[in-house]
Amino acid sequence: MLTWLQRDTLEFPPLEKAMREPNGLLAGGGDLSADRLIAAYRHGCFPWYQQGQPILWWSPDPRTVLFPDELHVSRSLGKLLRQNRYRVTFDQDFAAVIQACAEPRAYADGTWITGSMQAAYIELHGRGFAHSVEVWDGDTLVGGLYGLAMGRLFFGESMFSRADNASKVGFATLVGHLKAWGFVMIDCQMPTQHLQSLGARSIPRQTFAQWLGEHLDADNCADWVPRRV
Repeated sequence: MLTWLQRDTLEFPPLEKAMREPNGLLAGGGDLSADRLIAAYRHGCFPWYQQGQPILWWSPDPRTVLFPDELHVSRSLGKLLRQNRYRVTFDQDFAAVIQACAEPRAYADGTWITGSMQAAYIELHGRGFAHSVEVWDGDTLVGGLYGLAMGRLFFGESMFSRADNASKVGFATLVGHLKAWGFVMIDCQMPTQHLQSLGARSIPRQTFAQWLGEHLDADNCADWVPRRV
């Protein structure tokens, strides 16, 4: 039976209560307040729902993650990175990145990044939890991604690309910086061919929860000052 969250509490049900079908559905309801979103990621779940649906919270088993040491850079991606065709910045235009991620995709109907979802993550960005990666061709934004950073963990949310391999360039650049800053894992949530080509793999939800417990409150040397790479 699905647990429905109350607005006066930030507590989520134990992860093991998530449904097997659909995989990982843990709870419904609540709101998208910054405090609830932070509590959700710390608990090991995330919001994902379509326009017109109630807010749904998920914790799939297995969980798709990428360990920085396992980043796979293909020959073509490595060549593109060396060519410096694109420039990459951090936190330079979070609103533009999440808006681009919310745009309709040719392979999907609608978007799960609703207006209220965008507003919630923009607030998290203002509070220093959510970060964006921008990929530029000249002065044109051609790719990017956003997610949350807590302790030594980065929780990826969505990415977009308007030019060949632009999102891969942004992701690979981010992973390099996260590794240098002491981050140990990137949460990719659900498997996609795109992420798997970069080295993402699945781990049991219980193992994922253990990583949360060990690294959520660990120190890192992250420096999210906007930069050009």
